[in-house]
Amino acid sequence: MIPELAFTPPVGTPAGVEVLSLADLRDRARPEQLAGPSRHDFHVLVTLTGGSLGHTVDFTGYTLEPGSWLWVRPGQVHQWGDPSRAEGTLILFERDFPDPATAAAARLDEPYAPVVRTPHGDEEDALRAAAGLLDREFHAALRMPVDVHVAVMRHLLAAVVLRLAHLTGPSGGAAPEPGTAYARFRDAVERGFAGSRRLEDYAQALGYSSRTLSRATLAAAGVGAKEFIDRRVVLEAKRMLAHSELSAARIAAQLGFSSATNFSKYFHKHTGRTPAAFRDVARGRPVPPRTGRS
Repeated sequence: MIPELAFTPPVGTPAGVEVLSLADLRDRARPEQLAGPSRHDFHVLVTLTGGSLGHTVDFTGYTLEPGSWLWVRPGQVHQWGDPSRAEGTLILFERDFPDPATAAAARLDEPYAPVVRTPHGDEEDALRAAAGLLDREFHAALRMPVDVHVAVMRHLLAAVVLRLAHLTGPSGGAAPEPGTAYARFRDAVERGFAGSRRLEDYAQALGYSSRTLSRATLAAAGVGAKEFIDRRVVLEAKRMLAHSELSAARIAAQLGFSSATNFSKYFHKHTGRTPAAFRDVARGRPVPPRTGRS
């Protein structure tokens, strides 16, 4: 079995959210739990107060520095660097803990949101203050009814995620709204990549020509529409290879391939590695980092 870091808020604290320090994380988790790939069904926010931290998210390496925030969303595969070289705060929360209005406004289900965000000036101060209030409230002895305490935690978490999702600075990470054709195509691929890898199927379902979708995707994502589909399939294959013990045949079936052989050929064509070789690399060493602060 792959070691897993569970979501385990202490008894007496609000269900659905947990705030802990990197020191707490080091005390809780064995080194192999942090070094190996993890795939959670909850959100992970990390911000540093000192040092630096390498972190790999969906096979891209980042370096987190004081003031920057890392946001790992449910379903993404991530891998810790050496947490002994950094101090900071983790905020873990389950999908359904924020209220629906916050979830929509913060785009919590956005699979293409930036991983690293770097606030500056007043935005950095406001985020630090909001996170500090959340931390203090989480660790405070309960001096109010539990339902009131949970409501306070929910509001404080909303302040953090809403500010983080809507940073306005040049390196804040907020992306412009996508065009209608690309947005509809992107969402359709996210729903249907395991059912079809054919651009023509998406074009027909959405009422666009293949050429229109290709132009829209190239303008918004920098790749053609067929390449966009293939990249999403390959990403899911990588996630499953890195974090599960499923055989190539089982992964092939879940991703809509007719056989393990066809899946292996497809994966090798797009990555230059066999599925088995990729699994070995993904579990053996992290991806070289790139900076997350400008």
